Amino acid sequence: MSIKNNLLQIKSTLPEQVTLVAVSKTKPVSDLMEAYEAGQRIFGENKIQEMSEKWEQMPKDIQWHMIGHVQTNKVKFMAQFVSLIHGVDSLKLLQEINKQALKQNRIIDCLLQMHIAEEETKFGLDEQELASLLSSSEFEEMKNIRIVGLMGMATFTDNKDQIKKEFSHLKSIFDQLTIHNSQFTILSMGMSGDYQLAIECGSNMVRIGSSIFGGRN
Repeated sequence: MSIKNNLLQIKSTLPEQVTLVAVSKTKPVSDLMEAYEAGQRIFGENKIQEMSEKWEQMPKDIQWHMIGHVQTNKVKFMAQFVSLIHGVDSLKLLQEINKQALKQNRIIDCLLQMHIAEEETKFGLDEQELASLLSSSEFEEMKNIRIVGLMGMATFTDNKDQIKKEFSHLKSIFDQLTIHNSQFTILSMGMSGDYQLAIECGSNMVRIGSSIFGGRN
């Protein structure tokens, strides 16, 4: 199957309200252009330098999503063009994004990353940290970022019940927040291996890479 066929096949299975982020990390521009020519406009990268290089080479109607863990000292390299940052997991990082967005005279949309998996290696906030961040005076003062939702990654396991439990937990946190905040519209969960389950649990943004572009080296 070609990249175009993979992409169209996946899109045909997605409900209308679900946004597809094509995860293009490590893939050459030629592969991304094949997806672009098939109509894809949202690409996800996990390294800022690689994303910047692709942004420079590719059409400017693309939305670039930063889906990897973000180091504060690298934010300045993407502040000019990034559309959405998925993995915001600290007030310190949010402050740096706000600072760099102000320099570019723009507002950058962000998702707060929640820690829902059992693995210790996954980044993210717990519910207490989320609550204290959102109620902090520092958060109130930031005018150049906009929190538009949550992101989470399930445990890397074949146990569907566990994955479902983790996704459902994140959905319940998201639902509580949307009651008080109309800007919370995005729930980003689900990747190539578990996106159908994530959609069943309420995800409206999925990050799919290998099922579109093939495996990575």
